[in-house]
Amino acid sequence: MIPIVSIVGKSNSGKTTLIEKLIAELMQRGWRVATIKHNLHGFEIDHEGKDSWRHKKAGAVTTVLASPHRVAVIEDVDTDYELAEIRERYIRNADIILAEGYKGNPHPKIELFRSELRQERLCGPEDNLIALAFDRPVSAEVPCFNRDDSAGIADLIEERFLLPKRD
Repeated sequence: MIPIVSIVGKSNSGKTTLIEKLIAELMQRGWRVATIKHNLHGFEIDHEGKDSWRHKKAGAVTTVLASPHRVAVIEDVDTDYELAEIRERYIRNADIILAEGYKGNPHPKIELFRSELRQERLCGPEDNLIALAFDRPVSAEVPCFNRDDSAGIADLIEERFLLPKRD
């Protein structure tokens, strides 16, 4: 089963930037990385007038856009899938999944925290928090990293979730 690690934090804490750096770092080490981005407000990748939009408008419950280099699935759903459900339905050929958001999920989490936002932390060890990434030093009950230390955070992910799979 592909392990899932969620990168969580308040808005503008740097989640996307950290995920970009972790993808690059883990791929440089030879790992295949998949990502899942949660968006509570919904999104559109299909545009009015395009063939795939017309297929959906005509009533297709699922539309697949395929090219020699990419595949996208547009599927109507009646629920907000859990991370594990998304993994099982859609993710293949990956060694690790980095999820952005999903702070209420049961999977391991790394929380980003920006002191200038002056907000409380979202997670504790009871939330399966495995590390904190801060913009200034802090003491905590889990390992702490500078939020720019993508190599150190990748080391933690690799040691906990990836290297045991190779043994």
